Amino acid sequence: MNITHAPALSDNYMYLITDNKTKECAVVDPAEPDAADHAGGNENLVKQAKKELGLKDIPIYGGEKVQALTHMVKDNEEIPLGQLKITCLSTPCHTAGHICYLVDDGNKKAVFTGDTLFISGCGKFFEGTAEQMYSSLQKLAKLDPQTEVYCGHEYTLQNFKFAVTVEENNSGLQDRMKQMQSKKVTIPSTIGDELRYNPFMRTNQEDVQKYTGTKNEIECLAILREKKNNFKST
Repeated sequence: MNITHAPALSDNYMYLITDNKTKECAVVDPAEPDAADHAGGNENLVKQAKKELGLKDIPIYGGEKVQALTHMVKDNEEIPLGQLKITCLSTPCHTAGHICYLVDDGNKKAVFTGDTLFISGCGKFFEGTAEQMYSSLQKLAKLDPQTEVYCGHEYTLQNFKFAVTVEENNSGLQDRMKQMQSKKVTIPSTIGDELRYNPFMRTNQEDVQKYTGTKNEIECLAILREKKNNFKST
């Protein structure tokens, strides 16, 4: 498969997934044309595509509250795209119906995490709880460590600045942040990298628990999120 990214709005990412064998494509989180976040502009995009490309039917898969939705997906449901295997992963918290998409071409795996998992960060708990976010992140943590991570926003540098305050003794984290500082585009990460450098996926680690003052991983995650909400870097 081939994955092409494009920036949108101030810090969004949208993605084009192509099956190299059949040339069938899917778009993840198409933003704009009316400055809509993520899939919020689907209705106008569908109208434009039908008019300009002559397409009759454009299937739109997603969870609840997705504009112009044609297929409401469920956890572990598979979506056909050429010879690619796309598995829907229910990851509620940022939004109640949030879905991540795991794509597998037999050799390479990639997961599109939207507003659930960022590079060295996670989404805010807008419509859910710390327990839900913990469950969602644990679901992603069980994926193959080599799985590439494509998130919905470019928040990486700010996330790393927070992460190094959480784990001051994580030398690998310091080195990783230095690598990211010179990059405008930091995607993709991998699940393995997130397990090494993302404090929100490291709530079982002693230094992270010491920072939050609790060994309860769900409470630890909630405290991390609150501290990140109020974090201001220099």
